[in-house]
Amino acid sequence: MTNKNVLLTGASGGLGKYITAGLAEAGYNLALQYNSNSESITENIKGINNLNVKVKAYKADITKEEEVAELVHNTKEDFGTIDLLINNAGISINAMSWKLSSEDWNKVINVNLTGPFLCTKHVLPVMKESKFGRIIYISSVVPQIGVAGTAAYSASKAGLGGLCKTVSKEVIKNNITANMISLGYFDAGLLYQIPEEIRGQIKDSIPVKQFGDPMEIVDCIKYISNEGSKYLTGQTINLNGGLF
Repeated sequence: MTNKNVLLTGASGGLGKYITAGLAEAGYNLALQYNSNSESITENIKGINNLNVKVKAYKADITKEEEVAELVHNTKEDFGTIDLLINNAGISINAMSWKLSSEDWNKVINVNLTGPFLCTKHVLPVMKESKFGRIIYISSVVPQIGVAGTAAYSASKAGLGGLCKTVSKEVIKNNITANMISLGYFDAGLLYQIPEEIRGQIKDSIPVKQFGDPMEIVDCIKYISNEGSKYLTGQTINLNGGLF
């Protein structure tokens, strides 16, 4: 599916870098959301200026509805349509449940769950207008297997499953699908917040004995977003090397 317009959140992060590069290479026009890391977003789009795609970065806090509304408005103004929304932005603040502060809990829930809801809410009228849309939520294997110290992250990513299922039922009549990709441990992004010794233990626990290649995520996104994939909706695709 070439020349379709993508709104990607969390584009300045580790996974955002690979998704940006992979989709640009495949011919997608990219509206890239970032919150504060302007240096990373600039670095992430450096190599794609010579491709025949439109790329523009937007600074917005996805936990604030007025900023999300402005982000979607500006994207529609600049690109005309939003064909694919990828809810990729995410944070993790780790602590055992009895030590996790309410402030940190709320921060993680706001970015990982409320943010995707707000983006979905404001993008859907644009998609309904054009009678086409693909929404993808990036989730995690963590709530599926349970990992100590990840209460907020796990709850937020589990919540995306309910959001995805509900949205898929609400909008399928408008030729809009909603699906979730539940990721195992990929060689990018939040993985490198984990101490090296623990990373080694995690790798040993994965049946394929290696971390995932981020370009497999891009391939999965390309499949879900294809115009011919209209029968795939409300589903969770597990990319985790057999971990779950």
